[in-house]
Amino acid sequence: MREQPDAGKRPVPALLALAVAAFCYVSVETVPVGLLSVMSSDLGVSSSRIGLLVTGYGVTVAAVSLPLARAVARAPRRPLLLGLVALLTVATAASALSPGYGLLFAARLLTALSQAVFWAVVAPVAAGMFPVHVRGRVTAVVFTGGSLGPMLGVPAGTWLGQQAGWRVTFLALAGLGLMAWLVLAVAMPSTPAYHEHAARGTSPDVRRYVLVLATTALSVAGFFAVFTYTSTFVTAVAGMPAVLLGPLLVARGLADFGGITAGGFLSDWNQRTAVLLPAVLLTVTLIGMFALGTDPVAAGTTLVLTGLAMGALTPALQNRVMEFAPGSTDTASAGNSVAYNVGIALGSSLGGLTLSHTGARGTALTGAALAAGAVLLALWPPRAGPAAHRAHERSQREGRSQGHAHGGEETVG
Repeated sequence: MREQPDAGKRPVPALLALAVAAFCYVSVETVPVGLLSVMSSDLGVSSSRIGLLVTGYGVTVAAVSLPLARAVARAPRRPLLLGLVALLTVATAASALSPGYGLLFAARLLTALSQAVFWAVVAPVAAGMFPVHVRGRVTAVVFTGGSLGPMLGVPAGTWLGQQAGWRVTFLALAGLGLMAWLVLAVAMPSTPAYHEHAARGTSPDVRRYVLVLATTALSVAGFFAVFTYTSTFVTAVAGMPAVLLGPLLVARGLADFGGITAGGFLSDWNQRTAVLLPAVLLTVTLIGMFALGTDPVAAGTTLVLTGLAMGALTPALQNRVMEFAPGSTDTASAGNSVAYNVGIALGSSLGGLTLSHTGARGTALTGAALAAGAVLLALWPPRAGPAAHRAHERSQREGRSQGHAHGGEETVG
């Protein structure tokens, strides 16, 4: 018999609280980028050491995601997530109150440890609170929270830090984390009604799961080969004034936001297409950026379209991970997080090499080649042939039918 959710628990507020927590994590990780000079002056250290607060954070998340996901595999999800968000809140407040650089660095490492587990479990937990036919839209809500971090959290945190001090920015993020924790404590069910479809891969397949990880790494690498050097491309190749960089990045962030929403709906319609279309869009856009990048309008347009493509890929790839996870979706999601960070490192380094040898315009061609590799992997045919594909489509239809049969229960979208 299918387990029922806790009486009085409503998954939509809990889902929104998870999105807010995702926003806090991404904002806490990246906000020192906008506060380098303010934090450097206050703490009496160089700007490069403040930069290490971001680098060390990212390396920690990438290094410990898989082992920590395995370590908490049997932990009940409700108390685990409450503990993670509590640690986020306390560690962020401790960062704000740290008297020196050493304690600040230690507090951020604690936050990074909790983030590594959070990203491993949040998508399966969120999906488990809703029927399978809206899984794409559910995960899109969570990733929307994360995408708003760079788009809204960092600029707002930078402004607040410049006006009132960087410690106030961290305290504000800690307060937002506390609000998310309170909502989760009240609204999150301890036994999600549809948990069984989210705990394990719905069509376990080691080979196709590995292909999804490779698709993630290559598509992210293609994007970051160019995005890392956006300012150089905009000014040196397109010939735009540096003052336009900020508005262009905001427009790219808005496109990312729209792409995540579109990717969630597309995933619920056809998961393979949901990966393939934005991967093709990213490739074509980067080729266009290389070919037409000297024109300011074309350069600005293609830059914005890269945000749309990567936004749509984010929930699509996560849903493919949950489809093909060969075991626990938590561990599989941690693997995808590692692949994402590998893509960032690979793309940034190859983009840097290209920049040194051929100039900023060539980074777009390097990115396009990497993205094209992701397209080829997305096109890779299922090993089992048409029969397996028909069985998969049938399972998706049954999931949608089950969702309609339980139409009285709360859903998203």
